[in-house]
Amino acid sequence: MKKQNETTSFGVIGLGRFGSALVKTLAEAGKEVIAVDKSEQAVKAVRKYTDFAFVVDSLSQETLEETGIQNCNTVTICIGEAIDMSVLTTMLVIKMGIPHVISKATSTEHGEVLKRLGATVVYPESDMAVRIGKRLISGNLIDYISLDDDTEVRRIQVGGKLVGKTIQEIDVRRAYGINIIAIVRNHQTNVDFSAQYCFQEGDNVAVVGKIDKIDRFEADIQQ
Repeated sequence: MKKQNETTSFGVIGLGRFGSALVKTLAEAGKEVIAVDKSEQAVKAVRKYTDFAFVVDSLSQETLEETGIQNCNTVTICIGEAIDMSVLTTMLVIKMGIPHVISKATSTEHGEVLKRLGATVVYPESDMAVRIGKRLISGNLIDYISLDDDTEVRRIQVGGKLVGKTIQEIDVRRAYGINIIAIVRNHQTNVDFSAQYCFQEGDNVAVVGKIDKIDRFEADIQQ
């Protein structure tokens, strides 16, 4: 194994579906990525995205340092299913002094342990289930990003009482306590719109605010 140079920003340990998709996304965005897994097949599969993909039989500090992963600013540990290995690897990577460590968890209990170690925790399966559930519950909801426990960015399809109205007429900041941050029309995203913008059928609107206030806005525009 060869050491990567110190300009590397991202490391991914564990190349299952989540880890492999993360490597692909980062590489396609022009980022340098170190990818690590014990499976030679998994490593071969990501070599089309990064030159720094390594087969590592045992996740020790010595073998990880041989990959150069200690030079990364962010390392994501995608070993959610093997909880003991996930915890031990997270502990090891944090001990190596990497500034930002993200760990995949498969349960709340697993996540709590990882948080106590100092990692940022993600729940990929749970987050995807929430996304799908929200789309099923509301025919207008297209997508969302959770900023914290009670704040979201949501992209909602325009319909009902919004059609034919201007932003000024609706005045969502006053009426709902939320803000419009973008409007999508014909697959074109507009973030530099005026208060006189008039909504049309088929528009999507991106809003940011507290979840309960966005819920109320979404319910009202369907009427």
